[in-house]
Amino acid sequence: MPRLRADAGSWRNELRRIEDLGYDTVAVSEHVTDGWVLEPLAAMAFAAASTTRLHVLSLVLTNDLHHPALLAKAAATIDALSDGRLELGIGAGWKQHDYRTVGLPFDPPAERIDRLAEALEIVRQYFSREHVHFTGSHYAVDNMESLPRRSGFGGPPLFVGGGGPRMLELAGRVADIAGIHLRQTTPTLDPAAVLDLTAECVDRKIERVRAAAAAAGRPTPTFQFTCYHVDITDAPSHGPKCRSSFSGHLAEASDMLKDSPAVLTGTVAECAEQLLAWHERYGITYWHLGQDVEAGGAIIAQLSR
Repeated sequence: MPRLRADAGSWRNELRRIEDLGYDTVAVSEHVTDGWVLEPLAAMAFAAASTTRLHVLSLVLTNDLHHPALLAKAAATIDALSDGRLELGIGAGWKQHDYRTVGLPFDPPAERIDRLAEALEIVRQYFSREHVHFTGSHYAVDNMESLPRRSGFGGPPLFVGGGGPRMLELAGRVADIAGIHLRQTTPTLDPAAVLDLTAECVDRKIERVRAAAAAAGRPTPTFQFTCYHVDITDAPSHGPKCRSSFSGHLAEASDMLKDSPAVLTGTVAECAEQLLAWHERYGITYWHLGQDVEAGGAIIAQLSR
């Protein structure tokens, strides 16, 4: 999602520029600390209303900041009003500062993942039945009407991302889109996290999702991956390149990350060729190409030839 401008018109124009560059989706994350500006549901509704083709993805909502039944209703509303352009990403939560700020306990990972699994079941029911009935260890929903509904049942694709075994297996069991990420064990991304993004680690993560989907008797989800360090050497760019400190750690470990989709560097043509090669190896079809939308747009144009 582009940065919020001083006025709605400028922000709307930026969203339309992203659409014109050929992107399929614009994504927004959810935090309430460290200068994070956007409330994701409102931002996605605005983005969908400002464009005609672009999908809007929550990458991702923090489950513990929402009651799943009320979240499902909000998602259904955006989905209906955008003619089916919503993609709903929900995660177990990882940023302890967010929890502390709003007075929520930051429970151990196992408990947060258990809650997420129940929440996903409630959301699934909302988009597949006329009424939601659910009683679990963390949530209870009694005969809630599943409205609005676009046409029939189905609802938006569910996105679940993760890097650890339980999250990857949950994605395989329930998600339409599985985001393959590093395993987050600390509040910040540090050099040690690089070790979880080698080509061999990515292979193992994808196979874990495939195995969980097969065990559940369902199709393998679509795979999404974020290129954490992107350096497109000959693409048009406006302004300085936006890079995180973690991107720098990846650049320093380029030899270790050979063949890993975490690092995308080279000319536009070389990057497009690399994405196609990674698609063949990993089966990844859904890519986050970094913060420079002009450079990413050049790759999209190259792939569309």
